[in-house]
Amino acid sequence: MALQPMTVSEAPPKELQAASEAALEWINATQGSHYEITGIIDAEDTVAQARNGSFELGLVLCDGDVCAREQVLVEQSAEGFRVSAADVDDPLIPPLLDPPIGVRTGWLNTQLDKHKFVVLVFYRGLW
Repeated sequence: MALQPMTVSEAPPKELQAASEAALEWINATQGSHYEITGIIDAEDTVAQARNGSFELGLVLCDGDVCAREQVLVEQSAEGFRVSAADVDDPLIPPLLDPPIGVRTGWLNTQLDKHKFVVLVFYRGLW
């Protein structure tokens, strides 16, 4: 079975915005983190699944210069959304990864606003 390439969108589509925010809030609360959403994995497929009321949501999250991939299960309910960790054995995008291309520019500009210069060290494709 051939692996299907994944697409990563920089922002959630409007159909997934509320679910994405609920997932982000849950992840930050359970992990004690301050992540921001920097990407949604396979957004179009997820929108189609969301119509069923329960779906997996793949998020690329960054907190400063640390980025991670999180896969969560989202269930729609009368109160909003219930979020839990999805059971993923081998994610196709590694759990810790480089920030998406668009985020790198923003991160670098933020660091240059705080410091006179920034040193970037590249090691095996990671920054």
